[in-house]
Parts: sequence; structure tokens; C-alpha cells
Amino acid sequence: MQSRRSFLKNAVGLGIAGLAGNVFSARSEQDMPNFLWLTIEDTSAYEFGCYGNKTVKTPNIDSLAKKGIRFTNAWSNGPQCTPARSTLITGCYATKYGMDYHGREYKTPGDIFYPDYLRKIGYYCTNNHKTHYNTQENHKQMWDECNNKASYSSKKRPKGKPFFSIFNTFLTHMGRVRSFTLEGRRDFSKDGIEMQELDLPEHVPDIDETRSDYAFHLEGVQDVDKWVGLFLKDLREKDLADDTIIFFYSDHGGSLPRGKAFVYNTGLQVPLIIYVPPKWQHLVDFKPGTVSDRLVSFVDFPATVFSIAGKRKPSYMQGKAFMGKYSEPPRKYQFGFRCNQGAHYDPARTVSDGKYKYIRSYIPHKPRCLRNFYQWGMPANLGWDEYVLSGGKKDEWLQPYRPGQPEMLFDIEKDPQEINNIAEDEKYKQKLKELRGAISNHIREAGDLGFFPESTRHKNIDLYSWVREKDFPLEELHKAAEQTSEGKKSYKTSFLERLKSKYTSIRFWGAAGFAEIASKNKLSADMCPKELEKAMDDDNDQVAMMAAEACCYYGKYENALDMLLDSLIENNNGYAFASLETMTWHEKTKQKLREKVDLLEKNKNSNMVRALLVNLGKLPASELYKDKYKKKGIKVNEKRRAIWPTP
Repeated sequence: MQSRRSFLKNAVGLGIAGLAGNVFSARSEQDMPNFLWLTIEDTSAYEFGCYGNKTVKTPNIDSLAKKGIRFTNAWSNGPQCTPARSTLITGCYATKYGMDYHGREYKTPGDIFYPDYLRKIGYYCTNNHKTHYNTQENHKQMWDECNNKASYSSKKRPKGKPFFSIFNTFLTHMGRVRSFTLEGRRDFSKDGIEMQELDLPEHVPDIDETRSDYAFHLEGVQDVDKWVGLFLKDLREKDLADDTIIFFYSDHGGSLPRGKAFVYNTGLQVPLIIYVPPKWQHLVDFKPGTVSDRLVSFVDFPATVFSIAGKRKPSYMQGKAFMGKYSEPPRKYQFGFRCNQGAHYDPARTVSDGKYKYIRSYIPHKPRCLRNFYQWGMPANLGWDEYVLSGGKKDEWLQPYRPGQPEMLFDIEKDPQEINNIAEDEKYKQKLKELRGAISNHIREAGDLGFFPESTRHKNIDLYSWVREKDFPLEELHKAAEQTSEGKKSYKTSFLERLKSKYTSIRFWGAAGFAEIASKNKLSADMCPKELEKAMDDDNDQVAMMAAEACCYYGKYENALDMLLDSLIENNNGYAFASLETMTWHEKTKQKLREKVDLLEKNKNSNMVRALLVNLGKLPASELYKDKYKKKGIKVNEKRRAIWPTP
């Protein structure tokens, strides 16, 4: 792979043609369609009328679906903004280039971004204006225009030159409902949304906070419909409608709890509607009004655009075109991934064949409910915590709070909310084995770099290139993660060997392996390996904290617990917090932490410390955030977001 500077230099005079034959030749006249991508945020497919929601009124989107193609199995690959958008901008799984860590920009190759290639085949490319790609490469330089005024209507676009334009709206972003309190909420019934009549998804608790947050978000969905209408009108008025193919989609799943950031379908399944005007319908294999259950994902979008334009995709792309001249056979499986949840490094992978869905957690002693402090500003998340911590009993609402679920299997045709885990049902033994194998093969074939913990990813090192230059044993890393996920006692020797590795990433998985063994077995302090205790002195903080956490599960609290608490309180160490919060969901370590409540009480100005106090029953969940946050939240509840950006 090349640096961006080298790539752009070599591309002068259409020099990049050699990357994919002669497909990269600009045309003097517009003989390719325009593309308009209308991107919304944090919204699941089930929130739209054309996907079965009976509450919302979305006439523009429903009309677009009737005239276009509506996909019922579209995934964002990653359930968070930056990993999902990194997948989109490259046409590769974000894990290929180590771009999967949510909210972190790293050095990457410079020749992996599709707008560069679209520009070379003759497209004028604009983005308005959100990027959020996990790369240090200049986000704006990928585009002809990238700002809050960028548009297909730009005077800079040469006459007759086809455009590829993206508009991103913040209307349904989680920030809309991140108000910390219900105080001051508007009356959504004025928009036809009756809070008490909402058909809540089964996976969330039926409490006031959930109903209010859902109503708030659906108000945003209706605003999105008006936003889409502005573009449909503008295209008609500017005589562009006949030449413009429209993609409408969300960047990942929705803002209800257990949606965004989770690898359930509520986090991965997005609305996808593609409208192809009659003039260009000969380029695609779908008729207007089609409802397709084909497995498609963000990784496939760029390849599909090239295919519709009559070009082969750039050779580095992992996606498969699902429309156009170079359309490829349907996928047997679609894949998803997650790297982290806030401070928690908690990798998971998932695969679906359209009927069954398999989720693999690689550090399963962590429950799924671990906090991201941005997301937990939603009242529904706080309300759900309170339900569980106050002794709520409904099984499906307790599922995300249970540690120790390395594998989950769901029949998503019968159980679309993924509530009933059938992984241990003998009837599905073969399907479990099949999908487990599919994930294992995929991470190897795709060159998955997502098993490098955060502390081992250096911002100024291109991880993709480094792995190849150093001949890093990636197979050993993948095997280490898989064995940690299983957490078998018989792997003890392997875990000990990993603690001695010269590679920090592999030492981390050695410590994590012992955390798995000790957290799910009744083991005594004298069974704690000396090598694990020594690992608390590792020069890498993340390895040291995981080793200390593992020692605590063995009951070897001396030094280990104090080290974790000191690192959190004195240094605001996120790795220490991740370990301590996880420990509050294991009864034996929770009881030990209760002995440290006085120390925590003295330091409760920190949100991380407050989170521990909530889990230990010393603060109600409603007091996770201090009053200043609630005052800001009241303003969020009172003010409606403007419909923006406009064409």
C-alpha cells in the first residue's frame, strides 16, 4: 500500500489506471449516473413506516421505497459511527486497517479511500460534511469539496460532469435524546406520537424513560422524512432527478439502549433504500418496488457504485457489488464487528446467514451493558440500570447485564429482537458449529487487526503495514483471542506462554485468558499463577490492569485491588476503570469492592467513580451524572433541532 502523498503523485494524468486495468478513464460527457447518498445517524430499520413502524409518518421515505428497492438485510458492519464510516470510506472491513476502534484516528495507507478513485473516473465528489473516519489522512482532501456548504449544486462542478454527493444529517443522532433527565421534554403528541401507545421493541424495558426516549427519537425520524423531501424537490427543480441514483441509509442502528454500539441487529441492521430513475434502471438487476432480502453491508457500497457506473472496483476492496455491470453472486454470510465500548476493550464478531445470527465475544466475562458515558446520558439507559440494580426480574431485560456469554445464537426470523439465545440447544448444534467456523475463517481471510488492544496501537504507526513489515504472528493473535473466549482450564499452559511473549498484544490475551478462567470457576488465591502476579508489573498499563483484574478473580486481592483503585483515583486510568466496572458484575469481586466504598465516596467527582458507586448500590442510577449535566439536558429537551443540511 502507498502513502497518500505517493498515491496522489502517481495518480497524476490518470496514472492510477494500472491499479484496475483501464477502467479508470474519465469521460468527456456524462454517460454515468449521478449518485446522492442521504445519510442519517443512529437509526434502526424498524423505526420507519416502510419497515413496519405504525407510529411514524414518513411519506417521502415510504414513496422512495415504493419506487426504489428496499433492503431488509442491510448491515452497517460496525455498530458505531467511526468504524462504520471507516468501512464505508474504504470499501473494506474497518478491521483490515485497524480502523475499528471507535473514536480513534490512526495512521493508515493513503490509497484506500474510494472518493479518490471516483474522481479519477470522472465524478465530482462532495461531502456535507461529517467524515469521522478512523484515519489520520486528511479527510477533506479525499473530496472535491468537503464542508458544510458542499453540494452537487456547487458552481465549481464542471457542466455535464456527473456527481457523487453525500449529505449527513444530525437529526436522529443520539445527542437528540442525550438529556440525562426527562424534565422539560416536549409534548410529542403534537407530532402524532403518543408515548403510551408506542409499540416498544421487546428487548428494552417498558419504563417511562424508554417510552420517552423512543418518542423523542421518532420525532427525529419524522424530521428526517421532511429533510429527504427537500432533496427530492430540489432534484426535480434542478432537472437532476432523472439522472440521480439515491441511497438512503443510517450509519448504524438506533438510539434505544442495546442498539448503537451493540452487535445485535438493533445495532447493525439499517434502513437501506436505493432509488434508480427509469433512465438508468438498465444498470441494475432490481425492479422498482422490489423488497430484497439479499445480504448487503456497508463494505459492499463502494464496489456497488463502481459497478453501477460500469467500472470494476479497485482491487484492494473487500466488498462485493450487489448491483450493476460487475454485480457479484449474493453473499452466503454477512459479518459484523465491535472493538470497544467507551473505555472497555471488548471485541466481538458476528455473522448471519439471513435466518440465524451468531455472536462471538472474545472477553466474555464482561457483560454487554458496560458503560459508554456518552450513551449513558440517555435517560433510558439510566432507567434500565436502575431496573436491574433494584432487583428487576424479567429475563429478557437482564440478558445484557449477564457476564459469561462467549457465544450467542439466535433464530432472527422467529426472534428478530435476539432475546432467546439458542447456542446451548442441541437442536442447533450443527448451525452453531457452522457459524462459529464462518467467523473463525473470516477473521483470518479478512486479515482482522481488531485483536490489537488500544494500548498496542500507536497513532503514528500504520498497523496494517507494520504487521507485514515485522512479519507479526497474526495467526497466534487470532488463536489467543479465540482461546480466551473459550476460557478453558486446559489452556492454562498456553496462557502462561503468552504472558512471556515479546509482543504486548499477545501478553494482553494471556492475562485476559486467566481472567476468563478465574471469573467463571471457584478458585482460591493459592491457585493464582506467579507469572500472572508478575504481569501486574508489565510496562504496558492495559496488560498490567488486566492481570490485576484476573488476580482479583482468583481471590488474590493483595496489591491487585489497590493497584486498580489507585490507578483510577490518582491517574483517572481508563483501563483500571474498565476492570473495576467489570468486577462490579461478578458477585465475589463486588463484595470486596464494597469494602472500598469509603475511598470511592471521597472521590465521587469522577464519572467513572460514580459509575462504580451506582453498581455497588451507593448511588441511584439517576445520579450517575452531576446536576450540571441535567441542567444542560433540560435545554436539549426543550429545543427542537433544525432540519439541516439543506441542498
